[in-house]
Amino acid sequence: MAEKYMVDAIDQKILSYLVKNARMPFLEIARECGISGAAIHQRVKKMEEAGIIAGSRMIVKPKALGFDVCAFVGVRLSAANQYEGVVDALKQMPEVVECHFITGGYGLLLKLFCRDNEHLMEVLVNTIQNIPGISDTETFISLDQAFERQVYVKDKSVIRNRRDK
Repeated sequence: MAEKYMVDAIDQKILSYLVKNARMPFLEIARECGISGAAIHQRVKKMEEAGIIAGSRMIVKPKALGFDVCAFVGVRLSAANQYEGVVDALKQMPEVVECHFITGGYGLLLKLFCRDNEHLMEVLVNTIQNIPGISDTETFISLDQAFERQVYVKDKSVIRNRRDK
């Protein structure tokens, strides 16, 4: 079994830069951290191998592609043993972009994007509600996304610098 990777202050600083801008060149991060570009590359590779970094990605804005409706759907399962089959069916739906197994009154919470309310209704009525193992759903339409961000990465040197001022 692999030894657990311990994130140190330099790793946190690297992560804080990458979370803000995944395309930031390693040499620029190296200058900010006061170490070599090779060291940054090695540290990022180790954090990838440890599962701390799961890659980088481009973020496509759904509205730019005509998906004007964002909705969250609470899904009740008819039985707990239906989970895998339901999730497998949901994976086949391009409108579903997130699926969470949750606590509370619902078994699953979905996030999906549709072109318009008619498309949303079609997806709900003709697809999601017809999946074996789903007993019922409740839909919440997002009127606006106030903000979105990656998980908070504490950069200790930035915090120290703020305290010193």
